[in-house]
Amino acid sequence: MMTAVNAPAPAVAGGKERPWIFHAADNVWSALQGLLPLIALLLLWQMLGDSRSPYFPPPSTWAAALIDRTNSGDLIPAVLVTLQSVAAALILATSLGVGIGGLIGASPALARCLGPTLEFLRTLPPPTIVPVAALIIGVNETMKLFVIVFAALWPVLLNTTLGVRSLHPTLLEAARSLQLGVVARMTKIFLPALLPSILTGVRVAAPLAIIVSLLAEMLTLMPGLGALLLMAQRNFNAAEVFGLLTVVGSFGFILNAALAAFESWALMPQGRT
Repeated sequence: MMTAVNAPAPAVAGGKERPWIFHAADNVWSALQGLLPLIALLLLWQMLGDSRSPYFPPPSTWAAALIDRTNSGDLIPAVLVTLQSVAAALILATSLGVGIGGLIGASPALARCLGPTLEFLRTLPPPTIVPVAALIIGVNETMKLFVIVFAALWPVLLNTTLGVRSLHPTLLEAARSLQLGVVARMTKIFLPALLPSILTGVRVAAPLAIIVSLLAEMLTLMPGLGALLLMAQRNFNAAEVFGLLTVVGSFGFILNAALAAFESWALMPQGRT
């Protein structure tokens, strides 16, 4: 485990650090290369597909369906609603996960006290939470936010807990030797050391947040991409279903790429990408 006390930056070729933007660009390029098989499959589907097929229309019909849905004024607001819910839930889940995980990791007594309860809650499938939350809270944005946070909380909490437990004793000794206050210890020593674990938890939580957001919108027909997907399925509009799935996949890809770029930027001072 590295220390966060003025550790020298690793040497790189030419004696200069490579800007974080290049590391982020490398991550995005690697992800784009991973999309090549999917693009080849879509091109093959377009060439061999039948536009009259009720089940497997070619990708060109998906674009037409999305254009119609955009012109009707439904698609863009639905995307924004889902994006807002996912972003807000990730912020809340990260804050709660870091706080609770840090306390549990630092206190064995608290871990023994809360461990069984947290394990029970962690194993509850998100679909079973939606009806209970709707019954108690009501069918509204607060309910959807609660369900998404409930699902996205655990990766951040568990990674933070493990990160705290794996902190090297040298960090604690350094904090005591420097006589740092509580705020200085958190901002200068513990948070930099825990940042890789926290960011890993956030990247695992992001796709969970998207999935549960769509699920909540489908089960409650609240505004969002999930409701549009369900309505398209009920209308047997296969082209629109595939088109909306493409939008969801693109949303997840962009969110993951943004988190990867942020991770490259945040870990660059530590010499990690």
